[in-house]
Amino acid sequence: MSPEKKKFLAGEDYQILDPELAADETRARRLCRMLNELDDGAVAEKTAVIKDLFGSVGKRPYIQPNFRCDFGYNIHVGDNFLCNYDGVILDSAPVTIGDNCLLAPHVQIYAAYHPFNPVDRGNMIGKAKPVTLGNDVWVGGGSAILPGVTLGNNVIVGTNSTVTKSFGDNVVIAGSPARVIRHLDPKND
Repeated sequence: MSPEKKKFLAGEDYQILDPELAADETRARRLCRMLNELDDGAVAEKTAVIKDLFGSVGKRPYIQPNFRCDFGYNIHVGDNFLCNYDGVILDSAPVTIGDNCLLAPHVQIYAAYHPFNPVDRGNMIGKAKPVTLGNDVWVGGGSAILPGVTLGNNVIVGTNSTVTKSFGDNVVIAGSPARVIRHLDPKND
């Protein structure tokens, strides 16, 4: 394993252009292409590709085309995961998604980011922070979840929101940046 991949896996800053990491990204792109070309009726085949691409997968994952990710092996999803059209997950750090989670079209989850220092950016240094979604999370279309964010259980993210910080359980968040707009009572809502 290359020194840069060891740093990457340890959550440290890493060289984006490392050949071993580039090969991992190429593998993920190939699997994404395979997944995106399968018909909806090919459930077993789609599930097999998702299991090959992701680090771990619960029961009944479903992904619409055109899905994209960086590595795939840093993505962990629970049961009944649904990613609608044109989803993007940049998984330079672990992205963990609980059970019964729905991602609407054009949702973007970014664990990856770049340094503020222009010299480091110019030297192609990568940075990443894990992203975690609890159980029963629904992310509205066109929303972006940024590095380091954790969302609790039963969180609804309004359409076209930018989630820049973490939120606890049972809330509806929306806006750019997202803020709580409603508290949910899971027994009555």
